[in-house]
Amino acid sequence: MLFHLAELLRDQFSFLNVARYVSFRVMAAFITSLVICLVLFPWLIQTLRQKDVGQVIRDDGPKSHHSKAGTPTMGGVLILLSILVSSLLWCQLTNRLVLITLSLGASFAAVGFVDDIRKLREKHSRGLPGKVRLAIEFGITVGLLGVFIRWFGASVHYDLRLFIPFMSAERYWIDMPFVLYLGLGAMVVVGTSNATNLTDGLDGLAAGPIAIASAVLLILAYVSGAKLGSLDLSRYLLIPSVVGGQELSIIASAIMGATIGFLFYNSYPAEIFMGDTGSLGLGALLGSMAVLTKNELLSVIIFGVFVFEALSVIAQTTSFKLTGKRILPMAPVHHSFEKMGWKEPKIVVRFWIASLLLAMVALASIKVR
Repeated sequence: MLFHLAELLRDQFSFLNVARYVSFRVMAAFITSLVICLVLFPWLIQTLRQKDVGQVIRDDGPKSHHSKAGTPTMGGVLILLSILVSSLLWCQLTNRLVLITLSLGASFAAVGFVDDIRKLREKHSRGLPGKVRLAIEFGITVGLLGVFIRWFGASVHYDLRLFIPFMSAERYWIDMPFVLYLGLGAMVVVGTSNATNLTDGLDGLAAGPIAIASAVLLILAYVSGAKLGSLDLSRYLLIPSVVGGQELSIIASAIMGATIGFLFYNSYPAEIFMGDTGSLGLGALLGSMAVLTKNELLSVIIFGVFVFEALSVIAQTTSFKLTGKRILPMAPVHHSFEKMGWKEPKIVVRFWIASLLLAMVALASIKVR
């Protein structure tokens, strides 16, 4: 909105020309979402306490977590709200990549909101049945992503090819039919969303990797669509070109700001949790940007911590169903480290370090081509 307003008034007020630069709007989006979270979270925490909106702890979880019961939850409502407000203020709203990303994020946040409400009403950690939730998420993703690719893909020259990380986008790719690509894209979005949800089990554990992953996507989105004078960055760097992709860097920046603002209150010992509203919504935003910037395969590295957590749950469940034995003390894997005697802050910081390492590997793919 502010971007479009600046466009209308820039002839009268020359200083508004600065809003035309994506780099300026990236910084503005970060500050906007960060300030919204820093200012409004104390009010939200107090309000949730007064209304007795507290976290329900799973019965089979670590005993040390029982003391967290009653901690205000559903902080994801404010996180997603700050991202949406910031993005709507600073993004070019005619950009269809922006619209599809925000739509997917808001839709998944709505699913998480229903899940959180059900947990609170039933005073149980189950929430929506897993199969029902997955069916809804896949339906939303296939519907929105399919409409985007079919109806608007040609207008933005959206590429259905699957590009291989660390290799030249001009020489190495995999041609994919529409249906197969749509299925893969849905898997990335839904998988990232639910893997993020599984990671959100310790104070600050999910927020750190989310902020780091969004920083990586900020850079990848910017170089995928930006031009410096006559220089096309994507062609120079031999990475996939995405028309208008640089606008997604503004959303990534807003995610960073909101997540860091939330982390101020979610760091150990947490004053508030994001709930499924936040983890599902944020995961969908990240997954959507990975798909739309043509980093579907590279997302395995960018979201490596989330992938590790999800695989630990899959391995544990599969082993128990097939053999009746568990291969881990507890899943997701961060609980196994707790069982081994690691303190919660140590686990969180080490997972952050792993996220930073994976981020550097992912960014190295820009030049190693």
